Amino acid sequence: MFGATVLVPILVGLSPSVALFGAGVATLLFHLLTRGQVPIFLGSSFAFIAPTALVVKEFGPAAAGGGLIAAGAMYLLFSGLVKLLGVGRLLRVFPPVVTGPVIIVIGLGLSSVAVNQAKTNWWLALVTLAAAVIASIYGKGLFRMIPILVGVVTGYVVSLLTGQVTQDGLNAIAAAPLLGLPDFHAPTLDWRAVAIIAPVAVVTFIEHVGDVIVNGRVVGKNFLEKPGLSRTLFADGLANMSSAALGGPAATTYAENTGVLALTRVYDPRVLQIGAVFAVLFGCSPKLAAVLKSLPQGVLGGVSILLFGMIASVGIRTLSEARIDFAHSRNLIIVSLILVLGLGGAAFPISVAGTSLELHGMALAALVGIVANLILPAQTPETDEPERTLH
Repeated sequence: MFGATVLVPILVGLSPSVALFGAGVATLLFHLLTRGQVPIFLGSSFAFIAPTALVVKEFGPAAAGGGLIAAGAMYLLFSGLVKLLGVGRLLRVFPPVVTGPVIIVIGLGLSSVAVNQAKTNWWLALVTLAAAVIASIYGKGLFRMIPILVGVVTGYVVSLLTGQVTQDGLNAIAAAPLLGLPDFHAPTLDWRAVAIIAPVAVVTFIEHVGDVIVNGRVVGKNFLEKPGLSRTLFADGLANMSSAALGGPAATTYAENTGVLALTRVYDPRVLQIGAVFAVLFGCSPKLAAVLKSLPQGVLGGVSILLFGMIASVGIRTLSEARIDFAHSRNLIIVSLILVLGLGGAAFPISVAGTSLELHGMALAALVGIVANLILPAQTPETDEPERTLH
């Protein structure tokens, strides 16, 4: 899971060293709060890439940290609602017809970033992309589970052999010490950043539920009952906040973790805890950070094309697996609103406690989708007319 954990901070403008250190701390905190029962590693979340990159660019890394802490607080809210209402009732507010297109928006909203990076060196981007695709399709065992890392390593080796790594980058690698603390920075509270980043927790909350369920199936236990979904959500929220407080990206559960468990059949949570310690140690290596920062834009573009496309594809799969019937105008309307508002650059100004904010992009699309799903009447499959009966 190393490749995914360090790629996100590089793409959004944060320190990969802090990301590794924060992922290790977040994982250890998660295991402490769940009493070491769930074999999960928390890494950098892909879902937060677009809003975090926007906030870092517009308001700075400290503001992004405040927004990510607010996203972690959303997890604490969801934890309380699960305990109060039950997971079934809460999931009805965020059905696949809402979460699927929001995930599509997250992936496609980043497509221009990937293309712009790739345009700096198309042949290098294509070599990197080809290596990742070959590893994903033809790789055996562990190599099939790490296509992003294979692509990055291949692209970087080709860059070194062809002189694509800048001399400044090579000098920085040579000068960097082997060991040293990461460049931590304290977050600040900026309501504009909160409005952009925090709503993503709606999507990652659903992702967390799926990860915990599938993780339990692989291990052969029901983690929804013990330690319980409310506890795992609470632990995930505090873990995410701990990573953000250090200056790192959002650290949440993700599917690569389950893939590693299924492949290795090693389910002992202590192994994941050891992995977390290694992440902390890797984070304390300025030389490794210098290597990561020297990655050419062409390499990042190649893996980003695949990565962001895969995110969008997950959204399409979410709609497909839920068997969303687009013959119903209700479903068409909800999905259409989310896609157009999310990808079209729509913005809606609001005022909170005298502070002017702006909901736009994915945050606005998710809110509109949730509201539309709640207020539009259900439709019968036979007539496509709104149901008149009360449930």
